[in-house]
Amino acid sequence: MRAPLVEVREKVLGFRSDVEMSLSELECGLRDRNVASEARGVFELLIDASRVLAKKLIKELHSVPVDGSNGDLHTGENSHLSNGVSKQHSKNGKDLRETQSMLLERIASEMNRLKFYFAHAKDLPFIDNMEKRIQNASSLLDTSLGHCFVDGLTHQDENAVYNCLRAYAAVDNTQNAEDIFRSTVVAPLVQKVIPYSSSGVELHSVPVDGSNGDLHTGENSHLSNGVSKQHSKNGKDLRETQSMLLERIASEMNRLKFYFAHAKDLPFIDNMEKRIQNASSLLDTSLGHCFVDGLTHQDENAVYSCLCAYAAVDNTQNAEDIFRSTVVAPLVQKVIPYSSSGMVSGSAGDELEEDYKQIKHLIAQDCTFLLQISSTENSGFHVFSFLANSILKEVLCAIQHGKPGAFSPGRPTEFLKNYKSSLGFLADLEGYCPSRSAVANFRAEAVYVDFMKQWNIGVYFSLTFQEIAGSLDSALVGSKLAPIQKSDSEHGLTLKQSLTLLECLKSCWREDVLLISISDRFLRLTLQLISRYVNWLSAGLFARKTRNAGSNSPFEWAVSAAPDDLVYVIHDLDHLAADVCGNFIGHVFEILKSCSTEEVDLVKDSILQGGKSLKDLVPSVIDSIIDTLAEKCGEEVQLLRGIVAAYRMTNKPPPVRHSHYVSGVLHPLQVFLDGERVTTYLTEDTKGKLVQGAAFKITGRYYELAADTVTTVRKTETTLQRLRDGVRERKGASSDASGHNVIETDNICMQLFLDIQEYGRNLATLGVEAARIPSYTSLWHLVAPQDRQTEIRF
Repeated sequence: MRAPLVEVREKVLGFRSDVEMSLSELECGLRDRNVASEARGVFELLIDASRVLAKKLIKELHSVPVDGSNGDLHTGENSHLSNGVSKQHSKNGKDLRETQSMLLERIASEMNRLKFYFAHAKDLPFIDNMEKRIQNASSLLDTSLGHCFVDGLTHQDENAVYNCLRAYAAVDNTQNAEDIFRSTVVAPLVQKVIPYSSSGVELHSVPVDGSNGDLHTGENSHLSNGVSKQHSKNGKDLRETQSMLLERIASEMNRLKFYFAHAKDLPFIDNMEKRIQNASSLLDTSLGHCFVDGLTHQDENAVYSCLCAYAAVDNTQNAEDIFRSTVVAPLVQKVIPYSSSGMVSGSAGDELEEDYKQIKHLIAQDCTFLLQISSTENSGFHVFSFLANSILKEVLCAIQHGKPGAFSPGRPTEFLKNYKSSLGFLADLEGYCPSRSAVANFRAEAVYVDFMKQWNIGVYFSLTFQEIAGSLDSALVGSKLAPIQKSDSEHGLTLKQSLTLLECLKSCWREDVLLISISDRFLRLTLQLISRYVNWLSAGLFARKTRNAGSNSPFEWAVSAAPDDLVYVIHDLDHLAADVCGNFIGHVFEILKSCSTEEVDLVKDSILQGGKSLKDLVPSVIDSIIDTLAEKCGEEVQLLRGIVAAYRMTNKPPPVRHSHYVSGVLHPLQVFLDGERVTTYLTEDTKGKLVQGAAFKITGRYYELAADTVTTVRKTETTLQRLRDGVRERKGASSDASGHNVIETDNICMQLFLDIQEYGRNLATLGVEAARIPSYTSLWHLVAPQDRQTEIRF
């Protein structure tokens, strides 16, 4: 019994589950039906309200109040129009147009909403009955909106036109707005320039001989057909009229583009874009022909109006290109011919100076006309850059294609000449600028920057640096000093190396080498040249002092140089230092006179420092000469050792005169001082320093050798005395030998005393006071008798 009951129970539960599911679906369907029914009711109410409101607004359109006292059109309340509009319109037409346009915009918005509801409810049964009524309301709206739009355009009422455009956009009826603008504004203006009959047959007033529209060919485009007769009678008036009309059209086109830009998010704007582009292209073509005609006949009024038109539509590039192709290019090609392919069609070298002179003359003759117009005060023509984008651009193109070698720094002389000529040409162009700001704008133009980049002054300086520095290096690599003939020394120098340095220094600041724009580099080169010469001398003197130079050493010249050769070095150092700190620095100041005082002071300090480094080398050269002379004189001093042999173990009587070697001690110094080079090239001050230094050094060596000799003699005397004393004690010998040794030592000291007296007299003949030499005083006290110790007297 239980099994069948369980089975029935399971079936009942399954059926119950199905019923509950069906019930749930049915309840959901009923809820959706109720929601749809409520939405339909609301939708029908909205449609009815929109229909009634649109009908009421259209009906009340002609009774808009003029005073606008209840003019809050966005609240929908108190917006009724009163009678007598015609009387008030004459008093306050602007307010009426704005009020009407705002009302029409609101009606258009409601109409657009009504059409939206109509489109989404087209399947409802009552909609078909409303279609004709909606069409009638739409037609009435279009008519009213058209009248308001025409009125706004006629009176150039910006607010009214703006509201009308929003209304047209709301009802998606852009074609009506475009057609009304065309028939009301554009057509009358265009017909004044390009007359045509109502049948649509155009009476062309713009030539078609340039059918490709290439305004850059420079060909004159005169008006033809119906206008040609009028042009022949009164061409100037025709050009002026055309240019004024084109200026007006350009102004309207600019305004149209302004509206277009501010309404670009509206749906009908995309449909107008192509038509606006076509109109703009037609305007550019007509304006181009008129501008060419004005330039050809130098019609100031026509050109002025055309420039105003170009400025209005912000198309300055076309004006600059037309001026370049029509006026500038033919002039420049007369001077620098070149083909369009870029191949040189005829050129006489790469010099630009004469070419620039001719171009400047032609610019003054044929281009001043436009340049003066474009620089008119308060004209707004500052947006044009005919100097850069027309004249300079064409000249740059001509040089690049006709004379490309002019930009090559491989020939530094020609390059510098062309570069300076180009700077002069740019300065001449800047003379046409009416103000400093115009000059700054001209220099900031891309063409100007590109023109300056063509001149690679960095490479030019590198080549000049190699040439100047290389010539000095070539002069300094010799194995000996190279004296020059007096007839060849225009600067008073005696060595080729020194003359080369001075010539290199002057080359850095020569007019045909220097570039003021990189004068800092030439100053650095100047200081490097001086430093190179100073290092060459310093290293040579050091090698001479240390004897550290082989046969192939770069300092062989210093080791092999005689004292007389070093006289040349002293003379040249003095002369170079004086010239660098005198005439040379004055020449540099004259070149840099346009620089600030602070900059000139810095240049002065650095050049003076270079001159000082030359002057500071003179003592080192003098010391080198002194060392050489002292060494030669010291060879004679060595002979004093023979005095010991002359008196040791001999019965030679005491000396009464000086030794023979004394007269030869200062002989090398005397010969040097009496030489032609010393008397010719050394100043008295330098000679005095040299003699004093040599005397001190020679006397010092004299003292060292004499002191060593006396010390040795006395030590020997002491040793012999001890030996003799020992022998005497052992054998009882007499003391006569001891007295003999004392006599020998005294004789040696006396001979040395007589020698140094003669040496002192020889020093006096050279102008040296021996008593002032410390080593001589020590030598005197060493060998002088006791009664002569206190006073040095010969």
